[in-house]
Amino acid sequence: MDTEVREAVDSLVAAFGEGRLEDYFGSFAPDATFVFYTSPMRLMSAGEYRTLWDRWVTEDAFRVVACRTYDTNVQRFDDIAVVTHSVQTQISTNDGEDTLDERETIVFARGADGRWRGVHEHLSPKPSDD
Repeated sequence: MDTEVREAVDSLVAAFGEGRLEDYFGSFAPDATFVFYTSPMRLMSAGEYRTLWDRWVTEDAFRVVACRTYDTNVQRFDDIAVVTHSVQTQISTNDGEDTLDERETIVFARGADGRWRGVHEHLSPKPSDD
C-alpha cells in the first residue's frame, strides 16, 4: 500500500470523524465531484458539497460523532490513486444517534505541490450480510 496515499486517506477520515471541517473539505480539490446515495444529484465541487453539509447542519442538526475506516485498498497509477474502503460512521441528528455502514471509493490525484487530494468520492450503503 502506498504510504503517501494512505496518509492522505487517514488524514481525511480523521478530519471527518473529528469534525474538523476546514481540514476535511481541504482534503478535496476545489473541483472534486461527489456522488452520494443520500443526494439526488451529483455534486460538482467541494463548495457544493460544503453547501449541502451546511444545510444538513441547519435543517437536521447533523453532526459526525465518530468515524472509522477498514478494509482499505489503495491502487496507485502514477499521480492518481483509487482508494476503496468500508466506513462506519456514528452521526447525530434531530432524530437521535445512528450508525451508518457504508462503502466508499475516493479517487485521489497528486497536485503540483506533491499533495494528494480527493478529486472524486462515491459513497454507497454497505450491503447487509444476510
